Amino acid sequence: MNAKLDESEDGAQVAADDLAAREAAYEKFVWDNLKRNYLGNYLHGMLGMTGFRLVNAPTFLPAYLLAVSGSNVVVGLGLALQQLGGVISPIFGATKVEHRTKVMPAAIWMGSLGRLAILGMALSGWFLSGQPLVYALLFFILMFGVFMGAQRVVFSLLMSKVIPISRRGRLQAWRNATGGLIAAVLAWVAGKYFIGPNLFGNGYSTTFVFAFLLTSAGLWALQLLLKEPEPPTTRPQARFRDRLREFPELIAQDRAYGFFLVVQMLATSARIATPFYILYVGKVVGADGATLGLLTFAFLGADTVSNLVWGYMGDKVGFRAVLIVSLAGWVGATVMLLNLHTPGPIFAAFALLGASLSGYMMASQTMILEFGSRDDLPMRIAVSATAESITATAGPLVGGLMAEAFGYDVVFMSSLGFLAAAFAILVLAVRDPRRGTAG
Repeated sequence: MNAKLDESEDGAQVAADDLAAREAAYEKFVWDNLKRNYLGNYLHGMLGMTGFRLVNAPTFLPAYLLAVSGSNVVVGLGLALQQLGGVISPIFGATKVEHRTKVMPAAIWMGSLGRLAILGMALSGWFLSGQPLVYALLFFILMFGVFMGAQRVVFSLLMSKVIPISRRGRLQAWRNATGGLIAAVLAWVAGKYFIGPNLFGNGYSTTFVFAFLLTSAGLWALQLLLKEPEPPTTRPQARFRDRLREFPELIAQDRAYGFFLVVQMLATSARIATPFYILYVGKVVGADGATLGLLTFAFLGADTVSNLVWGYMGDKVGFRAVLIVSLAGWVGATVMLLNLHTPGPIFAAFALLGASLSGYMMASQTMILEFGSRDDLPMRIAVSATAESITATAGPLVGGLMAEAFGYDVVFMSSLGFLAAAFAILVLAVRDPRRGTAG
């Protein structure tokens, strides 16, 4: 009997030693290849973020949808469809990669399909008009949301595998800052020289082609440079519906993560007003192509500069603090737009909005990587992405209906209510996952 116990203990010790050796080899691989992987992630983020910001900025796409449809409801519907695409696809993406030792092939497929959706928007503007153009744009916006939702899981997982936690903030700071600088300049150029004179017959299509080319270049750089390690452990492959059933347990394992999800959903609900900021400006002071370019420049330029602050601040004091400051700035920008209707304050409000939203995005996406175990990371990212997308789906559509019926002021006040609730829960109930503290 004692011999069997000794054999069992020996076997457990061997397994533990083997796991420790694999963990050490994994850690060594990460640091040995850090410069190469850092450069790959930097180029991918810089070029990719540049193109995606031109599509996701609350200026060009809402203005384009309003121009071709003449309806606030269609603007809201378009943004709602983009978010709807991201409801289920993150979970699908997680189930496809969480059992794999290498996820780069899936990242290339999902990233490529998302970029083709942007190209579809561009081509639709050149070859279609009237209602067919509206339908085509809505379809490609939906597809963009689907593939971006899946891509978010895979690329976040890739970054967590190859970039140590102490380097993630500064990586995001520099890639977002340089990408934002390019995007800000390109936004001004697009507004003045593409959209204003309707370059090549459709200035918006020309802008989206530039976005497609930049994002594709970033994906090629990542594919060429990144060296991906094989993790010491992975989850066994599971069916999609089985993983859905495990969601409550995954959330219940960490009370702070559960409250963090609530904060994400409330903050995402606050984006009910985002597509209507530029439309509100157009109503109160007017917004031609040059104004669109200038305000997009303010939005993306502030995003560029603030990323350096957010990244280093997150590395030094944790991303919970970044989240608190960015939510407060978001409130301030909305209040400014509601009350100050001259060009200077409006420019400043869009700048503050760009800085705040960039801080929120960096903090929320990075904090997810710091809760819980590594093996559950793909699904944890997917749960957060899905939670955000559920609330973001209804938000713009409801916002469009509210704007049509009651005006933009009511939409903005609703956004402020969601932000206030998110701020309160974040301060009172969400601990810093690095330090185990709240409040």
